[in-house]
Amino acid sequence: MTSDDLGESVTFLYSQWLPQSGEGPRDFPLYFQRVRFFPDVPEHEAVTDIFLPLR
Repeated sequence: MTSDDLGESVTFLYSQWLPQSGEGPRDFPLYFQRVRFFPDVPEHEAVTDIFLPLR
């Protein structure tokens, strides 16, 4: 996942998924965990988990 993909994913979470989910964000920032990343794997195989803490 590239940095551009991360931005698009975060935008989707806040603008589309969150309002439709019926959930609300907790008073804690969104954060990322890089699971597999370049240069250990090719850039197209990188994996990043996005955590959006909810109430």
